[in-house]
Amino acid sequence: MSELSTRPYLIRAIHEWCVDSSFTPYLAVRVNQYTSVPPAHVKDGQIVLNISSSAVHNLQMGNEIITCSGRFGGASFELIVPVGAVVGIFAKENGQGLVFQPEDPIPPPTNERAAKTPSAKKDYLKLVK
Repeated sequence: MSELSTRPYLIRAIHEWCVDSSFTPYLAVRVNQYTSVPPAHVKDGQIVLNISSSAVHNLQMGNEIITCSGRFGGASFELIVPVGAVVGIFAKENGQGLVFQPEDPIPPPTNERAAKTPSAKKDYLKLVK
């Protein structure tokens, strides 16, 4: 039996702390073929996402993937981020949070989100082909 990663639990804990403290939670993500984010907003292979309830909808923070929908430049976008691609989570207002070492390679997520959203599975399959 493989050991569970602490990363998804720590991400959820910092997110909850931000919300409870009325801070804006930001997620720093290393972008690669397994992430689905708006490419126009990627800089140097990374993107920083505002994951507050006012910025995204249907936020699901699972043990393998983080998914939500958000608007970028007025267009709706379904975000899919493997937990292993997260390099940090922090509060916008004071910068407090956690930074993670990147995982190499980022394993593809399982069907965790697909059970809830069939279109997310199709989108993910397009990414890995």
